[in-house]
Amino acid sequence: MEAFDTYQTPLSSRYASKEMAHLFSPANRFHTWRKLWLNLALAEKELGLAISDEAIEQMKANLHLDAKQFEIAAAEEKKRRHDVMAHVHTFGQVAPAAAGIIHLGATSCYVTDNADLIFIREALTLLLQKLAVVIDRFAKFAEQYRDLPTLGFTHFQPAQLTTVGKRATLWIQELLWDLRNIKRARDDLGFRGVKGTTGTQASFLTLFDGDHDKVEELDRRVTELSGFSYAYPVSSQTYSRKIDIDVLAPLASFGATAHKLATDLRLLANLKEVEEPFESTQIGSSAMAYKRNPMRSERICSLARHLMTIQQNALGTASVQWFERTLDDSANRRITLPEAFLTADIVLTTLQNVSEGLVVYPKVIARRISQELPFMATENIIMAMVKSGGDRQEAHEKIRVLSHEAAHQVKQLGLENDLIDRVRADPYFDPIKGQLDALLEPKSFIGRAPEQVDKFLAEWVRPALADNELQAALTKAGKAELNV
Repeated sequence: MEAFDTYQTPLSSRYASKEMAHLFSPANRFHTWRKLWLNLALAEKELGLAISDEAIEQMKANLHLDAKQFEIAAAEEKKRRHDVMAHVHTFGQVAPAAAGIIHLGATSCYVTDNADLIFIREALTLLLQKLAVVIDRFAKFAEQYRDLPTLGFTHFQPAQLTTVGKRATLWIQELLWDLRNIKRARDDLGFRGVKGTTGTQASFLTLFDGDHDKVEELDRRVTELSGFSYAYPVSSQTYSRKIDIDVLAPLASFGATAHKLATDLRLLANLKEVEEPFESTQIGSSAMAYKRNPMRSERICSLARHLMTIQQNALGTASVQWFERTLDDSANRRITLPEAFLTADIVLTTLQNVSEGLVVYPKVIARRISQELPFMATENIIMAMVKSGGDRQEAHEKIRVLSHEAAHQVKQLGLENDLIDRVRADPYFDPIKGQLDALLEPKSFIGRAPEQVDKFLAEWVRPALADNELQAALTKAGKAELNV
């Protein structure tokens, strides 16, 4: 019951994947700090500092914290009011041979900032893999419905026909841009490295008796041991908080994509043309038992709005960093970075779940087309009359009058659109009555939509997903299940 007595963020308690929730967990954070301290000790030993093999072995054997060590660290932090030093002392208790060299020459940001960069890179990788799966699922949907005509909407008013698959390519194209942006942010990410209290590396220069080459090699070696190809060439005490802006910008942009996509699905659900999955035991409303609310798409919109705003924190934080460091970034970033990635993770899982269970209702779509298509077909009818020897202006006037009569039936009397019945009943149109069915065939109004879908999938989607990393993610991906 203790877990229910205190507030827990729903991001981790209700929605997020185990992988993303673990990535930002205290256990993983402090485990990563210990790996960074080990990497620093290894590099310092390689470069000649007096660090014993026993110290290294004890550090390697105690990279993970148990419950007792968490209790010790909490007591130390309460006493010292310093989280990093609390964990330095805690690590030293289980690795006593290393107690005197843990954190040697470093400042707190050696572990906090470098760890954040590790978490950011791994989190971006998780998002890329999940986004690839979402794109793949929507691509299959687009291919399946490449040539199913549907009413297009501009201003949410009936417009020319498109296809269900072509509409999906509009969503996919934006998701592809998100894939590009997130990959770019990940691949551009560097390491803070070993820079010291104000970024001058003065403490390490002292440790190595003024040997600049060894200090540079220390920075390079720790960066390599930590799995990064390069470290930022200069820094203050922290890595520049502008990096956080660059990382959160593509996540915010993805939030906009997800919100637009989910909003389209919510509108389509209202039209009863396309619906998200709805389980047999699912309840849409506690009062209205018949309802099938699009709760998944609504959740996507709700969380996407949150995701879009998180970047403002990064912008504000970066703008107020005084000189070499100010601590007013710390508490904000403890919330901002995990929340951004947890939120993006949840949105992607929900999008995948939706994409894998979309239900299309062709008969409803056809009925709506039949209500609007007669008006759209009037130009084709006029052209057919002219080709049959009629007068264009006379045909136009005939159609205009019949169209207004049909519109009166629809708008004033609430009846069906009977324009074509009126055309069939008017002797003037006898020359083309045998062509009316062909003139009203919906597929004659969709232009190159099916071909556009085929070309887009072949030339843009499949190449984007051909990357080995993304192919591996697609191979191991199962169906997305929601906790709630």
